[in-house]
Amino acid sequence: MPLKKLELTFPSEVLDMLSTTYQDDANLIKEAAVLELYREGKISSGKAAEILGMDRFEFIRYAGKKGIPYIRITSEELEEEVRLLEKP
Repeated sequence: MPLKKLELTFPSEVLDMLSTTYQDDANLIKEAAVLELYREGKISSGKAAEILGMDRFEFIRYAGKKGIPYIRITSEELEEEVRLLEKP
């Protein structure tokens, strides 16, 4: 996949806050962008894993720890699934 470089500018206090927790601000921002694209359904778990250098299942577990579920279903869809399962 071709790579593009992006330069971002943040207020110094934001980068200071990030650097107290994370060693590499660039990787943190890349990870956050990929997680958001995945959360929005714009990229697959496989593509997200590839970008972040993880295997797919490692990424799925990691995204889950970040509060992004692998299975996304609305309550209406779940109710319909339950109704279908309850039919004889």
